[in-house]
Amino acid sequence: MKHNGRAITAEHAKSLHVENSLASGSDETKMKQISFHFRRIMEALGLDVEDESLKDTPERVAKMYVKEIFKGLNPVNEPSITHFDNSYGYSGMVLERNIRVQSWCEHHFVPITGKAHVAYYSSGRIIGLSKLNRIVEYFSSRPQVQERLTEDIAAKLKEVLQTEDVAVVIDAVHHCVVARGVEDVGSSTYTAHFSGKFLSEEIKREFLSVLK
Repeated sequence: MKHNGRAITAEHAKSLHVENSLASGSDETKMKQISFHFRRIMEALGLDVEDESLKDTPERVAKMYVKEIFKGLNPVNEPSITHFDNSYGYSGMVLERNIRVQSWCEHHFVPITGKAHVAYYSSGRIIGLSKLNRIVEYFSSRPQVQERLTEDIAAKLKEVLQTEDVAVVIDAVHHCVVARGVEDVGSSTYTAHFSGKFLSEEIKREFLSVLK
């Protein structure tokens, strides 16, 4: 399957479908629907929804979902990425480490928190470093699995930079593992995407050694 002339994975295709399906419908409509149903959840849990501390919780949760933690579901919030010509001919790796990841497990709707490390080699284009953070933030702001998040970030970098020479590593804690189930507070999950020059063992070692 292709998107904008590029081959994409099944996971990326699913992500694009999610974005397209949520492009319609106003934020106000979404918040009303979420507020209504979240109130029913609270009632099912036996909470007093008329309690002074709880009565506005459905609206607060709805606003938080739509405007904040799941804003990456709406393509209108995708950051505008300005790129520049690599006029000074820099040919080395560009790497930004320790970009905050704050995402949400789609299986239990609890946080995924950690760090992303992204790198690329310029094919003639470069982008401002803060744009790397914004790409990670945008794709993180949705319920998902970490594997898809890794691939979505890589695919966007390839699209913007017009290069296959991209690497993305994410190391994150899943609170569905920490706060429930096995309740393992010491584990984290590592995912990686390497393509283009980063498939070279020498360059991959250089990238990973800098992360240490």
